[in-house]
Amino acid sequence: MSDIGSDEFDEEQNKLGEYKGDRNEAGERHGVGKAVLSNGDIYEGEYENGKRHGQGTYRYKNGARYVGNYNQNKKHGQGTFWYPDGSKYEGSWVDDLRQGRGVYTYPNRDTYDGEWQNHVRQGQGVYHYHETGSRYKGTWLNGNMGNSGEYIHSNHRYQGNFVSNNPMGPGKYVFDIGCEQHGEYRLVEQDQTEGQYGELASTTVLKWIPESISGPTTRTPGKETTAGEKDASSN
Repeated sequence: MSDIGSDEFDEEQNKLGEYKGDRNEAGERHGVGKAVLSNGDIYEGEYENGKRHGQGTYRYKNGARYVGNYNQNKKHGQGTFWYPDGSKYEGSWVDDLRQGRGVYTYPNRDTYDGEWQNHVRQGQGVYHYHETGSRYKGTWLNGNMGNSGEYIHSNHRYQGNFVSNNPMGPGKYVFDIGCEQHGEYRLVEQDQTEGQYGELASTTVLKWIPESISGPTTRTPGKETTAGEKDASSN
C-alpha cells in the first residue's frame, strides 16, 4: 500500500530536464507545459510560478502514473494514482498524502472505500474481499480494523469490537434466519509445550466463547471455537 515512486525532486535538478510550454515574465514555467525530467519522469499539465499547480498528469519511469490536482508541486485535491503493482487509489490528497475520502483497489482486486489520514486507512470505511465477497464495515485505526465494526458474509454477520484486525471482547453473530448468538472473543492460553531445549512454552489463541442464543431457535451454545473457525476472513 505504499506510494511507489515519488515525484519529489530538487528544483535545480528539475531545470536540467527539457520543458516546452508557457512561461511568465520572470521566465518561470507558468500556464500549460510539458516537462521531461532528467530522471526520465514526464509531467504534462498546469504550472504556476515555476511549480506544478492545477490539473496535470505525472508519469513515472517505473510505470506509475498520477492524474489529478497539484498545489505548489504536491498532489493536493482530487486525483488518481496507478501503481506499478496494479493497485490504484482514487480520491482525496493533501500535501502528497492520501487524506480524506478515497477508494483503493489492491492487486488481488480487494477494495477499501473510506477515510484516510497521512497515507493510511483511518476513520470509517468498508473493506471488500473480492475472493469471498465478504466485507468489513467499521472503524479503522492506523491502517487496521479497530473499535466497533462488523464482518458481513453471505448469510450472517459478526458485530463487535476489533483490535488490530481481530475481533476482541463482547460481540454477536447475526444470522439471516433470524437468530443471534451472543458471546465474547478472548485470548485463551493453550496447553504448555516443551521447547527445543526442554523449557516450557505457552501460546495464546483467540477463541469465541458463546453465551446465549436468541431468536427462533433455542439451541444450547456449543463448544468453544477459534476465531478462525467462526470467521475465516482476515485482511
